[in-house]
Parts: sequence; structure tokens; C-alpha cells
Amino acid sequence: MFVLVRNSLVIFALLVLGVGEAPSLAQKLGTDGAPNPDASVVNQRTLLEQAPRIEGRIDIPDVKASVLIQPAGRTWDYFHEVLLHWGGAIMLLGTLAMLIVAYLVVGPLRISAGRSGQKIIRFIAFERFSHWLTATSFVVLALTGLNITFGKILLLPIVGPETFSEISQIAKYLHNFVSFAFMTGVALIAVIFFRHNLPQRVDLEWIRQGGGFIKSKHAPAGRFNPGEKMVYWLSVAAGLFISASGLVLLFPFYGTTIADMQIAHVVHAVIAMLFVALILAHIYIGTIGMEGAFEAMGTGKVDLNWAREHHDRWLAESLEDERHSAATPAE
Repeated sequence: MFVLVRNSLVIFALLVLGVGEAPSLAQKLGTDGAPNPDASVVNQRTLLEQAPRIEGRIDIPDVKASVLIQPAGRTWDYFHEVLLHWGGAIMLLGTLAMLIVAYLVVGPLRISAGRSGQKIIRFIAFERFSHWLTATSFVVLALTGLNITFGKILLLPIVGPETFSEISQIAKYLHNFVSFAFMTGVALIAVIFFRHNLPQRVDLEWIRQGGGFIKSKHAPAGRFNPGEKMVYWLSVAAGLFISASGLVLLFPFYGTTIADMQIAHVVHAVIAMLFVALILAHIYIGTIGMEGAFEAMGTGKVDLNWAREHHDRWLAESLEDERHSAATPAE
């Protein structure tokens, strides 16, 4: 009798355990009875939420190689492939649209008194060299950089994969090496024109007079007006940030991590887009937007009436220096 009771209890316990394990067993087996390999796998999103990054084991000194998944990389990829495309396109196309509207509504600023036929030196040769070194290298960097951002969208469908690959490889080397010429030019401009771009009392009057865009008024200005000073300081600041971030990208992982490289790229890309928009406006004013402006950096000389209308204080000082030099006997 005792043996019968004991055996009955054992059978009952086994039945209870079997019922409890049935759901777990069903999860581990597929519908066809085969083992389910995903039964004990943690959901990917849950896994990424538990740790900021997933690393494996490696036998080489490069610790970066151990990173299998870095969730921040997905944020960077979204910035590079989506936000930068849309933001950059809106910024550049918007700037071009505003310049076109300005040309159609305001038109080019003419020399109201006409050309006098007399010239005065505005920029010496070394100043022009520094400007054109920076300007030329900037154009190369802008075009090659825009290819990195928009090339796959705009150029690849036109030229095909092989040609696009060759163009992009050449563009990459140009971007890397021309950057040193650009940095040299920015440094020269920052030093040469520093004292002429410091704030002056006459700048306030220039602003009150509408900056010379009111055709009935000629705003007073020194060698550089507040608008030009703003371009100078923004260009120097942008050049500094874009050079620093560019060097981080040019020499990757020299004391930097993957996150540092991603931040450097974001800074480089955003500043570059803003810089291109700024220089587009600068090019407009220096060419078709203002009569006689291009001659300043083209030949180094400007018409006296142009100088009198746009930089009268500087003209007066320059003419006074010339008279003083002529009156001083050579030793």
C-alpha cells in the first residue's frame, strides 16, 4: 500500500512539472518541432538600451576594433545621410534665392558720380596674394566637400559608378592637401587685416546711414565698413573651427575616440555649409552686386569716386599720407 501511494505521488509530481515546462518547451521548439534559435535571444533594442555600446574580444592593441555596435553611430549616420542633406540644401539654395531676389529688386550698386578716371591703391600685392590664396583654396575645398555630401545624389546618377569613384578619389586627395593652403591663407588674412577690422566709432554712423544701400546716402567708413568687418570676423572664426575639426578628421584617432571623430565631422560639416553660404554673399557683393568692388582685389586699385562713396574716411587718410610723403624730401 505504501509503495502504491509513493508511486502515485511521484507520477503526480512529474505531471505537474511537465505542465509547467510545456510553455517553455514550446517556445524553444518551432511549429515543426525543430529547436528555435531565437528563443533565448535578447531583443536588439533592449540590448542597445542596456549598454551604450557592444564590444567583443580582440587580440590586437587597437581597442576600436573591439566595438561591434555603437548606437551613437546610427545618430551620426542619420545626420550625415538625412539632416545634412536637407539642411545643407536649404541653406545653400536659400542663400542663392535671396541673392537673386536682391539683384532683381535692388540691383547692383552703381558709382553714383560715375567713374573719375583716377585710381588709388587699395590693396598691395601681398594682401591680394593672401586673399586669392585663401579664396582659390576655399573654392576647391567647397566643391570637393560638397561632392562628399551631395555627390551620390547629384553626380553619381549622371556619370555612373566608375567615373564617380575616380572623381571622388581625386576630390578626396585635393580636399586633404589643399586644406593646408587654405589654413595658411586664413592665418595670413587674420594677421594682415586684424587692426583694420577692429570696431571704430564711424561704424555706428555707417549703420545709421543704412550701410550704403540707401542710394541717396553715402555712409561714412574707414578702410573696411562694418559689413566687411563682419565677413572678416566670421571668416576667421569659421576658418579656425573648420581647420581644427578638419585636422582631427585628417589625422584620425590621434588621441581621439570614435565619438570624438563623429563630433568633429558634425562640426566640420555644419560650419562648412554656413561658410559656403557666407562666401556666396561675399562673392555677390564683390562682383555683380557692387560696381568697382572687384577691381580692389583684381588690380589692387579702385576709382576715386568709388572710394569716396564707400570708404571716404580711408580715402581722406590715404590722400593725406600721399601728400605727406610727397612733401617729405627723400634722404
